[in-house]
Amino acid sequence: MIEISKQAYAEMVGAALDAYPYEACGLIAGPPAPGGGAGDRAPVFSACRNVAESARVYTIDPKDHLHAEMDADDRGLEINGVVHSHTHSEPYPSPTDVASAPDPSWHYVIIGLKREAPEVRSYRIVDGSIIEEPVAIV
Repeated sequence: MIEISKQAYAEMVGAALDAYPYEACGLIAGPPAPGGGAGDRAPVFSACRNVAESARVYTIDPKDHLHAEMDADDRGLEINGVVHSHTHSEPYPSPTDVASAPDPSWHYVIIGLKREAPEVRSYRIVDGSIIEEPVAIV
């Protein structure tokens, strides 16, 4: 399960709606997991520019990624996931999403904009396997 703060959730959904018709993207950060690895709490969302400027793929601006890393570090947090939107398809990882998943401990949050209300889902992607996990807004 991933716990996303109300503020981070609102910022993520807002970024997805603002970026439409392009995919939005960003990074989430939270406290490290006990014993190392990415934690399961995400109190912070950092919106990033999609340099691909596409409705089908996203590429996080490297400068925005660096700023998100530095901000997380300043707060004693670490990047523990990536967020992006799917503008016209289900909020489920595409083959491109799976192929570009950089860290098996990360959370891969997808905001679906296909329907009237945004749908937020989260997954773990490990060795090409996709495992959906519950999302709690806290």
